[in-house]
Amino acid sequence: MQTLSEERVREILKNIEGKEIAVIGDVMLDRYFWGKVTRISPEAPVPVIDIEKETFHLGGAANVASNLRSLGADVLLCGLIGDDNSGRNFVELVEKCGMSSAGLYVDKKRPTTVKTRVIGNNQQIVRLDREARAAIEAEVIEYFLDLFKKRDNLSAIILEDYNKGVMTKDVIHRVIAFASDYGIPVFVDPKLVNFFEYRDVTVFKPNRKEAQEALGFTLTTDNDVIRAGQSLLEKLNCENVLLTLGEHGMMLFEKDGNIASVPTKARHVADVSGAGDTVIATLAAAVSGGATMREASALSNIAAGVVCEEPGIVSITPAALLKALEEELL
Repeated sequence: MQTLSEERVREILKNIEGKEIAVIGDVMLDRYFWGKVTRISPEAPVPVIDIEKETFHLGGAANVASNLRSLGADVLLCGLIGDDNSGRNFVELVEKCGMSSAGLYVDKKRPTTVKTRVIGNNQQIVRLDREARAAIEAEVIEYFLDLFKKRDNLSAIILEDYNKGVMTKDVIHRVIAFASDYGIPVFVDPKLVNFFEYRDVTVFKPNRKEAQEALGFTLTTDNDVIRAGQSLLEKLNCENVLLTLGEHGMMLFEKDGNIASVPTKARHVADVSGAGDTVIATLAAAVSGGATMREASALSNIAAGVVCEEPGIVSITPAALLKALEEELL
């Protein structure tokens, strides 16, 4: 495991400030109804929840962007929204976070993706999804690429795939080619569809479930995990594979053959929602701030632990990261 001093982390966090990182992928609006369970409905054996408040948060690729912004980076968020109230609400949240909405393409033929969660007594009772998964059209791809070309100092590009139609093969290949031409590192958070299309990237970050489904064997032992990481390095010709393993931390595989285990410290886990988003955001931000891949992996692991302690979707902050680091060093 990479040992990080507080001084080194402060240096990395300071260097992140002002770095511009692009996020392209499936954006969504996370809607929460919060309340208390007081009784069972007489109409059906389901809980009745007395709603106390309603909140909205940036979800999907937008949560990655929110984490980046919270860490001090400038963000170019590229995604698709609908011409609806949810889309307008989404734009307001993006701008409230201090990000530009210029990369949000409004498609009048599809709704904004919305995930509605009902929380009773701090536990999720049900989730309601509204979405369309059709692949984006060619004009949208050109819109995104034109935005990238107008940027002079992109420090990194994150490809955030939620299988909602933005990350098509054409988008994947053309964005990676663009990044290669300009020497921009690419960080990937994949899903099973198009899993093996993400070739020649800087970091490929699947979780255990995604790797198992893609490779066709279970990751039960450390040897299974090592076999999976090495196989992905070879199949994707990428520089690094960061395999996230839930409560067992992470394992980093580097192209030069080095393997590093990143164990996690036991924490109170309230909600794992958004932890993967925090990992990829912290990873890209830290590398942009001058961190080595091992340093960035260790930091992203700590950041994921922090956000899991809070119910709902929350973004990592420098202050929370430093506090957790202090606890890790005790």
